[in-house]
Amino acid sequence: FWSVVPPLLLFYWWSQCGVHQPRCWLIAVVVVLWAVRLTANWIYAFPGLHHEDWRYPMFRERAGRWEFFADLFPIHLIPTLLVFAGMLPVYVAVTRPGDDVGWLTDVAFVVGLAAVTLELVADVQLHRFVRDRRPGEVMDRGLWSWSRHPNYFGEFSFWVSLALFGIAVAPRDAWWLSLGALAMLGMFLGGSIPMMETRSLERRPDYQAVIDRVPRFVPRPPRRA
Repeated sequence: FWSVVPPLLLFYWWSQCGVHQPRCWLIAVVVVLWAVRLTANWIYAFPGLHHEDWRYPMFRERAGRWEFFADLFPIHLIPTLLVFAGMLPVYVAVTRPGDDVGWLTDVAFVVGLAAVTLELVADVQLHRFVRDRRPGEVMDRGLWSWSRHPNYFGEFSFWVSLALFGIAVAPRDAWWLSLGALAMLGMFLGGSIPMMETRSLERRPDYQAVIDRVPRFVPRPPRRA
């Protein structure tokens, strides 16, 4: 759902409203490239139908007798709503006729392309590391030496680009067009990243040295050891 539905929503909304502004093509380029990369990454890493994200059994186990609700809300419903909220600026951009703030659309396009490129490079570097790593080794090379989670930063940047596309068309609606991207940021910083870092510390004691040296989210040069 996360990687396949957004381009389908985009083209459905666009086809129903008949808006043919250049911004629609720019949005389509960013969303399609993002969707292809994310889906291809999932296909490459997916070992089979027996596989399940390690966080899902943990959610259900912690929930105890409330397992059904843990499965329904954190695993299925909340991510679905987040994706839809993140796509609302696209709805505005491809259904409202008229001009946009040209320079802001250009910024949105550049941010979107940069985000997809960042995620692609981070994926390739991580796959190579997983293929060749030694037991207990931690990833701290390439983009991962500038950020402990460059893939999440790239993903957040993609949703920011969609928000900018919408804001360029409806500047007065910026406050609610930004909510999807902000919700994504909250999920990454408040949920996904802390869970992954706790798991990495449990499985790889040397990961603490990476935490001490490498920035958590926004890429920047690492601190000296």
